[in-house]
Amino acid sequence: MLTDSHCHLADSAFGGRTDAVLAQARAAGVARFLVPAARESDFAAVAALHRPPQIYAALGVHPWYAGEWHTETSERLAAALQAQPEMWVGEIGLDYHPRHRANAALQLAVFREQLALASRLERPVVLHNLKAMSDLTAELKRQRFAAGGIAHAFSGSLEEAQLLIRCGLLIGIGTLVLNPHARRAREAAAKLPLEYLVLETDSPFMLPPGEESNTPANVARVADVVAALRGISRETVAAATEANIGRLLG
Repeated sequence: MLTDSHCHLADSAFGGRTDAVLAQARAAGVARFLVPAARESDFAAVAALHRPPQIYAALGVHPWYAGEWHTETSERLAAALQAQPEMWVGEIGLDYHPRHRANAALQLAVFREQLALASRLERPVVLHNLKAMSDLTAELKRQRFAAGGIAHAFSGSLEEAQLLIRCGLLIGIGTLVLNPHARRAREAAAKLPLEYLVLETDSPFMLPPGEESNTPANVARVADVVAALRGISRETVAAATEANIGRLLG
């Protein structure tokens, strides 16, 4: 069994094909899924998919949508999480890419509030981080965040990965490693300690090179590439990454 630790099954790109997408994934050996929200308008659809132990939901507001955050969002998020004790908080974080950096202060305020909620409820988090390592890790340390989670779609340096690991996070290895030119992502997959890795697709986004779609079934391909890069078997990768995500899912 494999787990896709980050797939947006409620996204409109999947249309009404969720059951077919899940069946395709299971045929490829992917039997467990973590589904994050991106904005408050996603909450209901994502929560409806929450069916442990096969599908786990995470609710939160992505940094791209920080401008949509308000007091009522905070209250509704807290209420939804309290009603479902196995839900995570996510997708939350910081994105300082030039396209999104203009509202960095607002992003940080929204991230800070959601991280505090996750800490109070003792929920793992799904973290988005782009060009914001310093502020993101500083906030994790400032709040002494100890509920764990995943730094998803990792594409940074080994040193950055170690910073996140020291903050109690697992490192999400995704379909970026299917690109032979993605040097840093493939280096992370090859060299980071296996006990800190989990697998993901970020589907329907993060299309593999030359392909028109991305689905959770591609976790099997990610596992194969990680195994090849490390010179170990796919079964070894599966056993380790399942143990890692299993510790957080309980």
